[in-house]
This record gives sequence, structure tokens and C-alpha cells, in this order.
Amino acid sequence: MEPTERRVVVTGPPRRARRTPGHHRPRTEIDEQTTLGHTYVRSLMRTQLRAALAVFAVLVLLVGPLPLVFAAAPQARSLEWPVLGFGLYAPLVLLARWYVRRAERNERDLVRLVEDR
Repeated sequence: MEPTERRVVVTGPPRRARRTPGHHRPRTEIDEQTTLGHTYVRSLMRTQLRAALAVFAVLVLLVGPLPLVFAAAPQARSLEWPVLGFGLYAPLVLLARWYVRRAERNERDLVRLVEDR
């Protein structure tokens, strides 16, 4: 008597419906550097630039007038270093922290847009 052959069932992840050739995933668009992918990257770069320009504007408004203030008030010579060292340190740290959080949020938003969820 011959032994019967056993059947093996191989399973894998469920297959999704195939997309039409004209419809790519955004990640593929970015990797292949298509026009749409270029648009995604340009959008990210614009939002990052907008955040950087906002930080620069606040920095100019915060630090820019200081030389004029110090020149206009010569009796305040003893306050220059404390103002520069202590008065500007906290706002600059907060500004840098805001910028980093904003840049990370912009990148997360792009990743969320690109990922198929």
C-alpha cells in the first residue's frame, strides 16, 4: 500500500486589489521622482521654509533692536551682558524648541499622507 501524498496549504498576507497602472502610491511617486512626488517634497520644503522664516522674523524683532537700544542708552553699559546672556537665552531656547517641534510635525504630516493606512 502506497502512502498518500499530503497537501500543504501555503498562506500569506491577503492580496489587495491591483491598482490601475496610472495610480501609484505617494511613496512610489516620491521614490521615482515623478511630478507628483516632486510636488509632495516641494510642499514639505515650503512648510519647512515658512517655519524657518517665522523663526527668523521673531529673532530679528527680538535681537535686532538691541544694538540701537544699547547705543541710545550709554548709561546701560552694565546691562548689556546680563541682557544678552540671561534675557535672550530663554526666548532663544523656546524659539528653537518651537521650530524643532514644528519641523518634526511637518515631517510627520507628510509621512502620514504618504503612508497607506
